[in-house]
Amino acid sequence: MIDPRLHTLRVLHERGTVTATAEVLHLTPSTVSQQLRQLSVRLGLELLEPAGRKVRLTPAALALVEHADALFVRWEEARADLAGYADGVAGQLRITGVATAITGVIAPAAARLRAELPRLAVEIGEDPDENRFELLLAGRADIAVVIPAPGGPVPSSRLRASREVPPSDDARFVQQPLLEEPQDLLVPAGHRFAARAAEGVALAEARAESWIGAGDPADQHQLLLTACATAGFTPRVRHHAVDWYAVAALVAHDFGICLVPRLAPVPQRYPVVRVPLRGEPLPLRRFVAAVRRGSERQPPIARGLAALRAGAGEPEAKGV
Repeated sequence: MIDPRLHTLRVLHERGTVTATAEVLHLTPSTVSQQLRQLSVRLGLELLEPAGRKVRLTPAALALVEHADALFVRWEEARADLAGYADGVAGQLRITGVATAITGVIAPAAARLRAELPRLAVEIGEDPDENRFELLLAGRADIAVVIPAPGGPVPSSRLRASREVPPSDDARFVQQPLLEEPQDLLVPAGHRFAARAAEGVALAEARAESWIGAGDPADQHQLLLTACATAGFTPRVRHHAVDWYAVAALVAHDFGICLVPRLAPVPQRYPVVRVPLRGEPLPLRRFVAAVRRGSERQPPIARGLAALRAGAGEPEAKGV
Protein backbone atom coordinates (compact mmCIF):
# COMPACT_ATOMS: atom_id res chain seq x y z
CA MET A 1 0.00 0.00 0.00
CA ILE A 2 1.17 3.53 -0.74
CA ASP A 3 1.40 5.95 2.16
CA PRO A 4 -1.84 7.99 1.94
CA ARG A 5 0.08 11.05 3.05
CA LEU A 6 1.75 11.08 -0.36
CA HIS A 7 -1.72 11.39 -1.84
CA THR A 8 -2.37 14.42 0.36
CA LEU A 9 0.88 16.01 -0.82
CA ARG A 10 -0.08 15.48 -4.47
CA VAL A 11 -3.44 17.15 -3.98
CA LEU A 12 -1.82 20.06 -2.13
CA HIS A 13 0.44 20.52 -5.13
CA GLU A 14 -2.66 20.80 -7.32
CA ARG A 15 -4.78 23.04 -5.11
CA GLY A 16 -2.07 25.25 -3.63
CA THR A 17 -3.58 25.67 -0.14
CA VAL A 18 -4.25 23.44 2.83
CA THR A 19 -7.88 24.56 2.96
CA ALA A 20 -8.54 23.71 -0.70
CA THR A 21 -6.78 20.37 -0.26
CA ALA A 22 -8.99 19.55 2.70
CA GLU A 23 -12.10 20.36 0.64
CA VAL A 24 -11.11 17.98 -2.15
CA LEU A 25 -10.18 15.14 0.22
CA HIS A 26 -13.15 15.71 2.56
CA LEU A 27 -10.78 16.23 5.50
CA THR A 28 -10.30 19.05 7.97
CA PRO A 29 -7.43 21.50 7.38
CA SER A 30 -5.87 20.42 10.67
CA THR A 31 -5.86 16.78 9.50
CA VAL A 32 -4.16 17.76 6.25
CA SER A 33 -1.54 19.78 8.13
CA GLN A 34 -0.96 16.92 10.55
CA GLN A 35 -0.47 14.40 7.73
CA LEU A 36 2.05 16.64 6.01
CA ARG A 37 3.98 17.25 9.25
CA GLN A 38 4.10 13.50 9.88
CA LEU A 39 5.38 12.86 6.38
CA SER A 40 8.01 15.54 6.79
CA VAL A 41 9.20 14.02 10.08
CA ARG A 42 9.27 10.51 8.62
CA LEU A 43 11.41 11.61 5.68
CA GLY A 44 13.59 13.97 7.67
CA LEU A 45 12.96 16.73 5.11
CA GLU A 46 11.14 20.02 5.05
CA LEU A 47 8.29 19.67 2.59
CA LEU A 48 6.61 23.06 2.98
CA GLU A 49 7.83 26.60 3.33
CA PRO A 50 5.88 29.80 4.03
CA ALA A 51 4.85 31.99 1.11
CA GLY A 52 3.08 35.00 2.59
CA ARG A 53 -0.08 33.68 4.21
CA LYS A 54 0.14 30.48 2.20
CA VAL A 55 2.64 27.67 1.86
CA ARG A 56 4.54 26.28 -1.10
CA LEU A 57 6.28 22.99 -1.70
CA THR A 58 10.05 22.87 -1.23
CA PRO A 59 12.28 21.52 -4.01
CA ALA A 60 12.46 18.24 -2.08
CA ALA A 61 8.66 18.06 -1.94
CA LEU A 62 8.39 18.75 -5.67
CA ALA A 63 10.79 15.90 -6.37
CA LEU A 64 8.74 13.67 -4.07
CA VAL A 65 5.54 14.56 -5.93
CA GLU A 66 7.10 13.43 -9.21
CA HIS A 67 8.00 10.07 -7.66
CA ALA A 68 4.55 9.82 -6.06
CA ASP A 69 2.89 10.34 -9.45
CA ALA A 70 4.83 7.37 -10.81
CA LEU A 71 4.05 5.27 -7.73
CA PHE A 72 0.32 5.89 -8.05
CA VAL A 73 0.36 4.89 -11.72
CA ARG A 74 2.04 1.61 -10.75
CA TRP A 75 -0.48 1.13 -7.94
CA GLU A 76 -3.40 1.52 -10.33
CA GLU A 77 -1.76 -1.01 -12.66
CA ALA A 78 -1.29 -3.42 -9.75
CA ARG A 79 -4.95 -3.08 -8.79
CA ALA A 80 -5.90 -3.85 -12.39
CA ASP A 81 -3.75 -7.00 -12.41
CA LEU A 82 -5.13 -8.21 -9.08
CA ALA A 83 -8.69 -7.53 -10.16
CA GLY A 84 -8.21 -10.15 -12.83
CA TYR A 85 -8.27 -12.79 -10.09
CA ALA A 86 -11.67 -11.64 -8.85
CA ASP A 87 -14.82 -13.50 -9.76
CA GLY A 88 -16.78 -11.20 -12.05
CA VAL A 89 -17.12 -7.43 -12.02
CA ALA A 90 -18.36 -5.98 -8.76
CA GLY A 91 -17.86 -2.94 -6.57
CA GLN A 92 -18.45 0.72 -7.32
CA LEU A 93 -17.85 2.81 -10.42
CA ARG A 94 -18.06 6.59 -10.08
CA ILE A 95 -18.53 8.63 -13.27
CA THR A 96 -18.50 12.43 -13.39
CA GLY A 97 -19.34 14.44 -16.48
CA VAL A 98 -20.84 17.54 -18.02
CA ALA A 99 -24.63 17.71 -18.22
CA THR A 100 -25.04 17.02 -21.94
CA ALA A 101 -22.71 14.03 -21.67
CA ILE A 102 -24.88 12.65 -18.86
CA THR A 103 -27.98 13.13 -21.00
CA GLY A 104 -26.69 11.60 -24.20
CA VAL A 105 -24.00 9.12 -23.18
CA ILE A 106 -23.40 8.51 -19.48
CA ALA A 107 -26.96 7.74 -18.33
CA PRO A 108 -27.63 5.24 -21.16
CA ALA A 109 -24.23 3.62 -20.61
CA ALA A 110 -24.84 3.34 -16.86
CA ALA A 111 -28.25 1.76 -17.52
CA ARG A 112 -26.63 -0.90 -19.70
CA LEU A 113 -23.99 -1.58 -17.05
CA ARG A 114 -26.70 -1.91 -14.39
CA ALA A 115 -28.50 -4.50 -16.53
CA GLU A 116 -25.37 -6.45 -17.46
CA LEU A 117 -23.47 -6.23 -14.18
CA PRO A 118 -25.92 -6.16 -11.26
CA ARG A 119 -23.07 -6.39 -8.73
CA LEU A 120 -21.53 -3.17 -10.02
CA ALA A 121 -22.93 -0.02 -8.39
CA VAL A 122 -22.63 2.94 -10.75
CA GLU A 123 -22.67 6.44 -9.24
CA ILE A 124 -23.09 9.45 -11.53
CA GLY A 125 -22.38 13.09 -10.73
CA GLU A 126 -22.45 16.28 -12.78
CA ASP A 127 -20.21 18.15 -10.29
CA PRO A 128 -20.51 21.50 -12.10
CA ASP A 129 -18.43 23.41 -9.56
CA GLU A 130 -15.61 20.88 -9.40
CA ASN A 131 -12.50 20.30 -11.48
CA ARG A 132 -13.23 16.76 -12.62
CA PHE A 133 -9.55 15.90 -12.99
CA GLU A 134 -9.07 16.79 -9.35
CA LEU A 135 -11.93 14.42 -8.51
CA LEU A 136 -10.01 11.68 -10.34
CA LEU A 137 -6.81 12.55 -8.56
CA ALA A 138 -8.54 12.57 -5.18
CA GLY A 139 -10.15 9.17 -5.83
CA ARG A 140 -13.66 10.65 -5.73
CA ALA A 141 -14.33 9.67 -9.36
CA ASP A 142 -13.12 6.82 -11.57
CA ILE A 143 -14.08 8.19 -15.01
CA ALA A 144 -14.50 11.84 -16.01
CA VAL A 145 -16.22 12.85 -19.25
CA VAL A 146 -14.99 16.34 -20.06
CA ILE A 147 -14.77 18.85 -22.91
CA PRO A 148 -11.25 20.07 -23.74
CA ALA A 149 -11.02 23.78 -24.35
CA PRO A 150 -11.50 24.78 -28.02
CA GLY A 151 -8.14 24.87 -29.74
CA GLY A 152 -6.58 22.34 -27.37
CA PRO A 153 -5.90 21.88 -23.67
CA VAL A 154 -4.52 24.55 -21.40
CA PRO A 155 -0.70 24.38 -21.69
CA SER A 156 0.01 23.59 -18.06
CA SER A 157 1.16 20.38 -16.43
CA ARG A 158 -0.71 21.18 -13.24
CA LEU A 159 -4.34 22.02 -12.55
CA ARG A 160 -5.02 25.43 -11.05
CA ALA A 161 -8.26 26.96 -12.30
CA SER A 162 -11.44 25.22 -11.25
CA ARG A 163 -12.20 24.06 -14.81
CA GLU A 164 -8.70 23.67 -16.22
CA VAL A 165 -8.12 20.60 -18.39
CA PRO A 166 -4.56 19.22 -18.33
CA PRO A 167 -2.59 18.47 -21.51
CA SER A 168 -3.47 15.20 -23.19
CA ASP A 169 0.03 13.89 -22.43
CA ASP A 170 -0.22 14.48 -18.66
CA ALA A 171 1.40 11.33 -17.27
CA ARG A 172 -1.11 10.98 -14.44
CA PHE A 173 -4.13 10.49 -16.68
CA VAL A 174 -5.28 8.61 -19.74
CA GLN A 175 -7.60 10.70 -21.94
CA GLN A 176 -9.49 8.76 -24.60
CA PRO A 177 -11.47 10.49 -27.39
CA LEU A 178 -15.12 9.67 -26.87
CA LEU A 179 -17.40 11.78 -29.05
CA GLU A 180 -17.47 14.65 -31.52
CA GLU A 181 -20.75 16.47 -31.09
CA PRO A 182 -22.02 18.71 -33.92
CA GLN A 183 -23.47 22.13 -33.27
CA ASP A 184 -26.78 23.37 -34.68
CA LEU A 185 -28.23 26.85 -34.93
CA LEU A 186 -31.24 27.54 -32.72
CA VAL A 187 -33.52 30.15 -34.31
CA PRO A 188 -37.08 31.45 -33.77
CA ALA A 189 -39.78 29.59 -35.68
CA GLY A 190 -40.35 32.61 -37.95
CA HIS A 191 -36.68 33.20 -38.69
CA ARG A 192 -35.43 33.19 -42.29
CA PHE A 193 -33.28 30.12 -41.49
CA ALA A 194 -36.17 28.10 -40.04
CA ALA A 195 -37.44 27.08 -43.48
CA ARG A 196 -34.01 25.64 -44.27
CA ALA A 197 -33.90 23.12 -41.43
CA ALA A 198 -33.77 20.24 -43.93
CA GLU A 199 -30.87 21.56 -46.00
CA GLY A 200 -28.94 23.46 -43.35
CA VAL A 201 -27.09 26.77 -43.52
CA ALA A 202 -23.47 27.85 -43.53
CA LEU A 203 -22.31 29.65 -40.39
CA ALA A 204 -20.97 32.55 -42.46
CA GLU A 205 -24.55 33.33 -43.53
CA ALA A 206 -25.30 34.34 -39.92
CA ARG A 207 -22.68 37.07 -39.68
CA ALA A 208 -25.32 39.83 -39.48
CA GLU A 209 -27.34 38.15 -36.72
CA SER A 210 -27.53 39.05 -33.05
CA TRP A 211 -26.27 36.19 -30.90
CA ILE A 212 -26.95 34.72 -27.50
CA GLY A 213 -23.96 33.45 -25.56
CA ALA A 214 -25.60 30.12 -24.72
CA GLY A 215 -24.49 27.33 -22.43
CA ASP A 216 -21.44 26.99 -20.22
CA PRO A 217 -19.11 29.94 -20.85
CA ALA A 218 -16.13 27.73 -20.02
CA ASP A 219 -16.52 25.83 -23.29
CA GLN A 220 -19.64 26.69 -25.30
CA HIS A 221 -19.06 30.44 -25.54
CA GLN A 222 -15.43 29.91 -26.51
CA LEU A 223 -16.58 27.48 -29.18
CA LEU A 224 -18.93 30.15 -30.58
CA LEU A 225 -16.11 32.70 -30.81
CA THR A 226 -13.72 30.20 -32.39
CA ALA A 227 -16.29 28.92 -34.91
CA CYS A 228 -17.34 32.41 -35.99
CA ALA A 229 -13.73 33.54 -36.31
CA THR A 230 -13.09 30.58 -38.60
CA ALA A 231 -16.15 31.60 -40.63
CA GLY A 232 -14.71 35.11 -41.00
CA PHE A 233 -16.67 37.24 -38.53
CA THR A 234 -17.04 38.19 -34.88
CA PRO A 235 -20.50 37.44 -33.44
CA ARG A 236 -22.46 40.31 -31.91
CA VAL A 237 -23.32 38.67 -28.57
CA ARG A 238 -26.17 40.62 -26.96
CA HIS A 239 -27.38 38.25 -24.25
CA HIS A 240 -26.09 35.36 -22.17
CA ALA A 241 -27.78 32.34 -20.56
CA VAL A 242 -26.51 28.98 -19.29
CA ASP A 243 -29.73 27.00 -18.77
CA TRP A 244 -31.17 25.72 -22.05
CA TYR A 245 -34.73 26.60 -20.99
CA ALA A 246 -33.61 30.20 -20.59
CA VAL A 247 -31.71 30.07 -23.88
CA ALA A 248 -34.76 28.72 -25.73
CA ALA A 249 -36.97 31.44 -24.22
CA LEU A 250 -34.59 34.17 -25.41
CA VAL A 251 -34.43 32.69 -28.90
CA ALA A 252 -38.22 32.22 -29.08
CA HIS A 253 -38.75 35.88 -28.18
CA ASP A 254 -36.37 36.97 -30.93
CA PHE A 255 -33.50 38.21 -28.78
CA GLY A 256 -30.99 36.42 -31.00
CA ILE A 257 -29.86 33.06 -32.32
CA CYS A 258 -27.30 30.72 -30.82
CA LEU A 259 -25.22 27.62 -31.29
CA VAL A 260 -26.76 24.61 -29.56
CA PRO A 261 -24.96 21.27 -29.06
CA ARG A 262 -26.65 18.29 -30.68
CA LEU A 263 -27.07 16.60 -27.28
CA ALA A 264 -28.43 19.67 -25.49
CA PRO A 265 -32.14 19.48 -24.62
CA VAL A 266 -34.36 22.11 -26.25
CA PRO A 267 -37.77 22.60 -24.60
CA GLN A 268 -40.54 21.75 -27.04
CA ARG A 269 -42.86 24.33 -25.48
CA TYR A 270 -41.01 27.17 -27.24
CA PRO A 271 -41.44 28.02 -30.96
CA VAL A 272 -37.81 27.46 -31.92
CA VAL A 273 -36.18 25.44 -34.68
CA ARG A 274 -32.88 23.57 -34.81
CA VAL A 275 -31.09 24.23 -38.09
CA PRO A 276 -28.07 22.04 -38.95
CA LEU A 277 -24.89 23.75 -40.05
CA ARG A 278 -23.23 22.74 -43.31
CA GLY A 279 -19.90 23.46 -44.93
CA GLU A 280 -16.40 23.12 -43.57
CA PRO A 281 -15.13 23.36 -40.98
CA LEU A 282 -18.14 22.51 -38.85
CA PRO A 283 -18.02 23.58 -35.19
CA LEU A 284 -17.77 20.54 -32.93
CA ARG A 285 -17.55 19.89 -29.21
CA ARG A 286 -15.10 17.12 -28.42
CA PHE A 287 -15.64 14.89 -25.41
CA VAL A 288 -12.91 12.79 -23.82
CA ALA A 289 -13.16 10.10 -21.17
CA ALA A 290 -10.37 10.48 -18.64
CA VAL A 291 -9.15 8.07 -15.96
CA ARG A 292 -6.17 7.80 -13.64
CA ARG A 293 -3.31 6.29 -15.61
CA GLY A 294 -2.99 2.59 -14.86
CA SER A 295 -6.62 2.24 -13.76
CA GLU A 296 -8.03 1.74 -17.25
CA ARG A 297 -7.53 -2.05 -17.04
CA GLN A 298 -9.42 -2.45 -13.76
CA PRO A 299 -12.56 -4.44 -14.68
CA PRO A 300 -15.18 -1.91 -13.47
CA ILE A 301 -13.40 1.00 -15.15
CA ALA A 302 -12.65 -0.96 -18.32
CA ARG A 303 -16.31 -1.99 -18.60
CA GLY A 304 -17.40 1.58 -17.91
CA LEU A 305 -15.15 2.96 -20.65
CA ALA A 306 -16.40 0.32 -23.07
CA ALA A 307 -20.03 1.19 -22.28
CA LEU A 308 -19.35 4.90 -22.81
CA ARG A 309 -17.66 4.25 -26.15
CA ALA A 310 -20.57 2.08 -27.24
CA GLY A 311 -23.08 4.77 -26.31
CA ALA A 312 -21.16 7.62 -27.93
CA GLY A 313 -21.74 6.65 -31.54
CA GLU A 314 -25.26 8.02 -32.04
CA PRO A 315 -25.67 11.57 -30.67
CA GLU A 316 -29.28 12.71 -30.94
CA ALA A 317 -30.94 16.07 -30.44
CA LYS A 318 -32.99 16.02 -27.28
CA GLY A 319 -36.38 17.67 -26.83
CA VAL A 320 -37.98 18.01 -23.43
